[in-house]
This record gives sequence, structure tokens and C-alpha cells, in this order.
Amino acid sequence: MKSLSVKAGSAVTDPVEVRGIFGANLRKLSSNYPSISGLCRELGINRTQYNRYLSGESFPRPDVLQRICTFFKTDARILLEPVSELTPISNDLLNHPEISQHMGRGATELPESMFPNGFYYFSRRSFVDADMAVTGLVYVFRADNYTFVRGLEAKDAMRQQGLPTDPFTREFRGIVLKQEEGVAALMSRRGAITCSFNFFSRVPAFDNNFWVGYTTRTVAETIAGLRVTRMVFEYLGDRTGPVLKAARESGFKRPAELPAFHRRLLRLDEPFA
Repeated sequence: MKSLSVKAGSAVTDPVEVRGIFGANLRKLSSNYPSISGLCRELGINRTQYNRYLSGESFPRPDVLQRICTFFKTDARILLEPVSELTPISNDLLNHPEISQHMGRGATELPESMFPNGFYYFSRRSFVDADMAVTGLVYVFRADNYTFVRGLEAKDAMRQQGLPTDPFTREFRGIVLKQEEGVAALMSRRGAITCSFNFFSRVPAFDNNFWVGYTTRTVAETIAGLRVTRMVFEYLGDRTGPVLKAARESGFKRPAELPAFHRRLLRLDEPFA
């Protein structure tokens, strides 16, 4: 009689190998707990049977496997792949197996030397009034190996669109990703059904604290409205004085009111290409 096999993608794995991989994974996961007996009590699994899983002698029924995966916050791939290569699917979208090789660690591992944490003062042409510019403040921070950004839309811009101007409604957040020649960011207001895509590259300058690129809105094309425009980020770090000054000055500005280097980088008199 031919032995059973488990098919994973294009690979066919012998049951002995499956049990071995699962056992190795389970030993690694269990090593974080001081007592196997205590762990078995928490899992509700007989200690003798659990030892058989650890040694690779057997693997659990589907319901027991589900219990183990839920407890260790992993999934059934622990039967087929080394646990060191797994990330929780439920809360790690960019490392989901369907896109991990395209949008995974290569994009999310963004070193601070490339785009540091702290406050940034930004400027761009206004989307709602092409004769004006908009300035604001955003904060970049890292959590759980990701780089995030948060900020507040300008009150005047919200008001012109007939939207509330309270901080809760104005707040936007996003994720920053590493790119070949800079960084990209996808941002959206809370509950919004539109977002903005942004790309920046570092500008060679004395302080090395400027990035220039563009921002786009996810809206339909119109004859009059802008959907893409240049944008400048100036790194302020955590310096209280410059951060407070930028916060006070945020909002709509005439181009002549922008800081000189911002005007130079934005090239407001030139069409975006």
C-alpha cells in the first residue's frame, strides 16, 4: 500500500517529514514556557500525547491543531514550514503568503537612517485651491517592525470640503514603505473611503533633512481638480521649538509665504511631470 502524502503548493511531503517539522516547530514554541506540564494544562492536552507531538511520533486531530495554533497565535502552516519563517496572517497583512514576496519584509523593514522617527513639516500645492499651498505637521514612528505616520488635515481644507474640523475627523494615518530610491506612504483619514499615495526621495543638502516627491489623491479625473502634486518633507525630529512653530504655521499659505527652500523644491511655477 502506498504511503499517504500531504501536498503543500507544488511540494509533496511524506507524513514522517510532516510530523518531524511539526515536532520541531512545537518544541520551539514550547521553549518559551517554563513548564511543559503547565503548558499542557493551559492547552487542555494530555502530557503523554503532547510529548508524542514534540517527538514527531504523531500530529494532532484538526480540532486539537486548531487549539494549538490559536494558543500560539500561528496557523496550520506549522505542519509544513519552519516556525521561524512564519508570521501571523491575521494581523500581518503585508506578510500574508499571497503577497509576502512582493510587499513583505523587503518593503516594511525601513531603517531609521533612511527615514528617521520624529516630526516632519510638509508643504504642497492645495488640492482644493490650486493658487494656494498647504503646510502641515506629521509624526513618523515605528511599532512592531513597521513604520507609521500620523497627522492632521488643515482646518481650512476640511472646511472648504464641508467636513468637520475637529481633531478626531482631521486625523490621518498611514504606513511607510521602503522603495528603491526613497520611501512611499499610503495615508487615509479615519473611516475615509479615499486615500493618498506619496513618494519621497532624500534631497542632497547640508543638513540632509529634506525629502521631495509627490502626493496623489484616489479620486476620479476632473477637468479642473488636481490629483497629483509635488510635496516636500522637512525633518524636524523632536526639537520642541521648530515643532511648535510648524504647528502654529500649518494651513493654507500663498506660495510667497512658504520657506524659501520649500518653494525651490516645490517648483510651483512648473507643471508636474
